[in-house]
Amino acid sequence: MVNSNLQEAIENLKISDLYVRDLICKCGEGFDPKYFDMEGLIFQTKHMVTKSEVVQSDDDLKLFRVFVDVGIKWSSDAKEEQTDLDYLALIEATYVAEYRITSELNKECLDEFALRNVSYHVWPYWRELLTSQCERMRLPRIILPTVQFAENHGKLPEQEDNPD
Repeated sequence: MVNSNLQEAIENLKISDLYVRDLICKCGEGFDPKYFDMEGLIFQTKHMVTKSEVVQSDDDLKLFRVFVDVGIKWSSDAKEEQTDLDYLALIEATYVAEYRITSELNKECLDEFALRNVSYHVWPYWRELLTSQCERMRLPRIILPTVQFAENHGKLPEQEDNPD
């Protein structure tokens, strides 16, 4: 269901660019995926909107920029207290999605758009990057679903399920 804040943002934001800002691809010490028995490996995924900002360009163009972190980490077991060093292989990226602001929007509209809409634009690029990078690194082939988002559907932490 699209609420009024999200609808207003959709109508007044036009995508202008989407690109990878940061990319990390590495295998852990002593791990060679080409010669490793991949049976039984598990992987964990990461997907979160981490930051958004409104910037003014030199030609009086206002842009809404949203940063989305995505990633996947392979490990040999499902220890509950894994650290960043507990991985066999890792692929992580930060995407920046930029939108032209065609009409003034309040913070609630921008936040709603960042949390509920931007990932739909980023996801196909992440799927392609992950698939091709797995092949390049000789990691197991992973094909992510067309869309995969958390079940909170964009709820902010302070939002509750009260229908008031």
